[in-house]
Amino acid sequence: MQAKKRFLLLWFIAFFVLVMCLLKTNRNSDDFLHLAYQIDDVEDLPSFMDDWQQNVEVGRPPAFKIYETRHQMLFHSSYRKTNKNCRMETCFDSSHCDKDFKVFVYPLSELENNGLINSIRSVLYQKMLDIIVESRYYTDEYTKACVFVVAIDTLDRDPLSPDYVRNIPMKIQRLRHWNGGRNHIIFNLYSGSWPDYNEDDLGFYTGDAILAKASMSVTNMRPGFDISFPLFHKKHPERGGEPGYVRSNTYPITKKYKLAFKGKRYVLGIGSETRNSIFHLHNGNDTIVVTTCKHGKNWKDAQDERCDVDNSLYEKYDYASLLKNSTFCLVPRGRRLGSYRFLEALQAGCIPVLLSNNWALPFDEVIDWNKAVIWADERLLFQVPEVIHSISDTKLFALRQQSQILWEQYFNTIEKIVFTTFEIIKERLPKLQSRDGVVWNTSPGALVSQHSYTEYFNFNMPFNYHLLGKKPSSNFTVVIFSQHNSINTALYRLIRNIVASKYLTQIIINLCADNGGKSGYQKIAGIQILISSGNGCSRFEPLPFIKTEAVLSLDDDVVLTTDEIDFAFHIWQSFPDRIVGFPARSHYWDNSKDSWLYTSKWTNEYSIILTGAAFYHQYYNTLYTRWLSPLLIKTVEQSHNCEDILMNFLVSHVTRRPPIKVSQRKHYKEQVSNGMPKSPWNDPDHFMQRQTCLNTFVALFGYMPLLQSSVRFDPILFKDPVSNFRKKYKQIELVTN
Repeated sequence: MQAKKRFLLLWFIAFFVLVMCLLKTNRNSDDFLHLAYQIDDVEDLPSFMDDWQQNVEVGRPPAFKIYETRHQMLFHSSYRKTNKNCRMETCFDSSHCDKDFKVFVYPLSELENNGLINSIRSVLYQKMLDIIVESRYYTDEYTKACVFVVAIDTLDRDPLSPDYVRNIPMKIQRLRHWNGGRNHIIFNLYSGSWPDYNEDDLGFYTGDAILAKASMSVTNMRPGFDISFPLFHKKHPERGGEPGYVRSNTYPITKKYKLAFKGKRYVLGIGSETRNSIFHLHNGNDTIVVTTCKHGKNWKDAQDERCDVDNSLYEKYDYASLLKNSTFCLVPRGRRLGSYRFLEALQAGCIPVLLSNNWALPFDEVIDWNKAVIWADERLLFQVPEVIHSISDTKLFALRQQSQILWEQYFNTIEKIVFTTFEIIKERLPKLQSRDGVVWNTSPGALVSQHSYTEYFNFNMPFNYHLLGKKPSSNFTVVIFSQHNSINTALYRLIRNIVASKYLTQIIINLCADNGGKSGYQKIAGIQILISSGNGCSRFEPLPFIKTEAVLSLDDDVVLTTDEIDFAFHIWQSFPDRIVGFPARSHYWDNSKDSWLYTSKWTNEYSIILTGAAFYHQYYNTLYTRWLSPLLIKTVEQSHNCEDILMNFLVSHVTRRPPIKVSQRKHYKEQVSNGMPKSPWNDPDHFMQRQTCLNTFVALFGYMPLLQSSVRFDPILFKDPVSNFRKKYKQIELVTN
């Protein structure tokens, strides 16, 4: 009996110890959960209601409703990617942006000091950082920064990727200005991994930082705060970029194939439902939809009975040929919502047909995608043929043209993608007026439409008159660039000819020579002339005294008659977005020297109009000084030359059109004084310097924007032997060479 009691006592003690151990284990487990979710974070816990609240946009099909069991979700810290309550008003300090919109990139020295130098950056992310550092947005003083960009590569957050950076949570927290992510921007192209590719799984807590993220869903995106980012290839051009494939208004509007797709098929896993179904659309005639199972190392282990047929059909079609010869291109979701096919279709002018429910399209905050794409619904796949056949030719033509505008203005280079991201953030600031949607969705786009110009001036920009149904004003301002500190005889004669024009509003003499920094009005040839001094010899400084859209830029040694000036002004009024003037130059490629060459030879073709005698829109002064890369401006300042070439680069880059030459005397610049040429144009060193500038500009722009033209405008009946009273510009033919 005593033995039985001892056995029961030992069993009770063992049971008690076991229960205490289990309680301790549960307490440790609770402690682990508290590490991920502190008491202060209760509001950020996953809500049961999240799955039932669907944000549906006009023109976008409804998102799939996901009815998952909450107790099956692991409360892992990687799912807490952001502060979900963030808006610009609550998680962004706009007081840092009062003076200017500047971006600070954490320098390598800071990473070194914090033991983060081992954070290897991918080539793609390094390109993005280089673009920012070399841009007008960049500042190396964090106290002046509005936005901060981390130098730790966050583009690829798939743990299976070779570009995946580990230990980011620790590295982020050691950044000196992190401040919970406030005013920071995190760039990301890929998140999550096999098998679920969870959109939220970035592997670190981004907190109050703005996410510029590809493949973002409407339901997970924080509206007005996060930015839907485009998914682009690693080889995407850094600068310059390729134009769209639609070169002209080609006919017929409908191409060889009505609808096409060539890509991977996922036999199982996320994204497989859509791609496993699209083969039903293929008819081998006007609809080509081919897929392959051959991707990944173990594709044979997962192949199904249809893979052999699919793989065989897949090899029969060339992808590039399908893009260029298809009216519509199917863009189904991949493992993630976004797809490389989207930008590829835009470039080709193949209208994207989207099969990716709930996808927030790139930059959809400012871009009206309904004008460039067709939304389809993954659940209603068989309605796609009927939808695309119901679109009229007029609508189809407009969609194709819009795809080219969006591709060239926002997506064909990494530089434009990054700058568009910054401009969207900039436009949200309370002290800046948002640009109209027309500006964002028409050529040349918002990247060349400066807030400062639209805020402080009431002028139309040179490229939007036709959109507003307006014409340029009927007056111009003359800005004479002089390297003398006094008015000589040649300049006095030029002023007299200018004053005779009935379209003249004002004359400004921009003195480059030392004049003691004095500015003021002076009466010359019976007219009040503003003498401007002390602007550092900058020809294209946006002077506040200029009150007209048209600016006539002149050198002080120019010889022009009143008729020549008036005629050139009339031509400019028809082409206000271009440089219109007299002396022309050209460029050409020399294979033997493997470089661009600059020539002043008198030929029928030209690509540059010298701004020593030319009309242009005064808005280009703003773009020149506040929009161009600081490296371009520095090149001009160091050479004390080439500013006119750079202005031609700028205007041709913005408009994608050449300048315009008007009638002139041949020997425009060759003024002789005491038997010696007065102008430096014939100086060999001066000429070689301009040639060097030409190639430097091409390198910094990433391509050659200058375009050749053989167009020249002459007055009607300029040299015809008719009565002089019939001629509008009677004095032009009286001027000899």
